Amino acid sequence: MNEIASQGQLRLAYLRWALVTVPAIVFLGFLSGRLANSGYGNRWFDALDKPPLMPPGWAFGAAWTILYVLMALAFAIVLHARGARGRGVAIGLFLLQLAMNLAWSPLFFRAHEVSAALMLILALIVLVALTATFFWRIRRLAGVLLLPYLAWLAFAAFLNFEIGRLNPEAETLVAPALKTQVR
Repeated sequence: MNEIASQGQLRLAYLRWALVTVPAIVFLGFLSGRLANSGYGNRWFDALDKPPLMPPGWAFGAAWTILYVLMALAFAIVLHARGARGRGVAIGLFLLQLAMNLAWSPLFFRAHEVSAALMLILALIVLVALTATFFWRIRRLAGVLLLPYLAWLAFAAFLNFEIGRLNPEAETLVAPALKTQVR
């Protein structure tokens, strides 16, 4: 026996990374959206004119859950690739893009900064493309797992742009207050 670790042991080590990264990243994404009161049901967002290609509310939750799982699996692959050249840079890029990703919902839904959110998502697209390139160099599968995320970000940037175009006053719009009747 001249192997340091068996294939089974290597798979188990990757699985341990995935068991940490998947719930952590999905939870952080959920928390960011929840704290920002993102999506339909947000009075400010509901008051905005939406582009015709705007998906229904459930599609965002489903898409982001899948994307966060794919991101976390890609991250686990890179974390597991000890000794790989560029691994430290790849991890740093991933964490930076994740922080930017988590900042988008509060910026858009809580602060109502449509233009700033668009700039953030455009920068995020560039950073995710760079992260995917570094991931690809370490393990091809890790880079491939980030491609659906990159595609969704491009679609989200389009929606962000269209919301800004359709609602030039969006950043100063005050959502109507809930009406209460006291008799």
